[in-house]
Amino acid sequence: MQVSRPQTQTVSLAELGERLGPLRLCEEGALRRMRHSLSEHGQLSAVTVFGTEQGLEILDGFKRVRAARSLGWSTLYAQLEEVKGVGAKLRLMELHSGRGLSALEQGWVVRSLYREDGLSQPQIAQRLGRDKSWVWRRLMLVESLEDAVQGQVRLGLVSARAAVVVSRLPRGNQEAASQVVIRRGLTVRQTELLVAEVLATGADGRPALLAQRLDKPATAAQPGPRPKPALRNEADWMSADVLRVHEVAARLSARLLAHPPRTLPEPAAELVEDALSRLRPVLQALDATIARATESEPA
Repeated sequence: MQVSRPQTQTVSLAELGERLGPLRLCEEGALRRMRHSLSEHGQLSAVTVFGTEQGLEILDGFKRVRAARSLGWSTLYAQLEEVKGVGAKLRLMELHSGRGLSALEQGWVVRSLYREDGLSQPQIAQRLGRDKSWVWRRLMLVESLEDAVQGQVRLGLVSARAAVVVSRLPRGNQEAASQVVIRRGLTVRQTELLVAEVLATGADGRPALLAQRLDKPATAAQPGPRPKPALRNEADWMSADVLRVHEVAARLSARLLAHPPRTLPEPAAELVEDALSRLRPVLQALDATIARATESEPA
């Protein structure tokens, strides 16, 4: 997107609003390092702000502003950009296209554009220069992750990467799983193992399993090199893939029968129906491939 050349000026910290703050993470460790940097070296780069009818809002530099406030500073150097509304959120994404936002932060921006600004998924994809499937995945990540877990991420209790792993669990199991992550101090890899164990357990047994894991210490990874997995031939790989497709198809069929898209809230229904419409040609292509490979007629 085209923006005018930023103008650098001195701004009062009291004037700066944080309307876009909920779209960003500001972990205590990073904030502590920023306070140290400001104390030792001063402000090395200007924050980025934009104007609104209510005053100036932070676009980039939330850690610098919060660290400066905690140090008792009254002003900072800032670059003023001529953006507003939707343009400000798009610019926030653009400013971090190199060093990147976490998947969860990207999801927060996408959800804000979708829910608050009323942009459709294709519009968001076009404005961000992303594929529509990328927008859908980020939106589904945030929509499927319980608010309590997102709150734990904002408080720095759970890492953003661990929260993405926890989002694979059904609602109702996520907060309990995140409590295990927090109390046991699980790494992302250990969180992946926990989630895999929970998913492999029947729905009725998951609460008991998570309660049990909450009371046990994390299983430490064994030191030394990991043993090499046994080599698989093509038949092994194909058989494993067929089994996974069977499992996923059975699970998806059961969920669709129990909760048809029309029974879901409107935003979720739209997301699911769009995903299903894009799944049908994939399944048709797979059916045709199976027919060619086995020399039979497609179903």
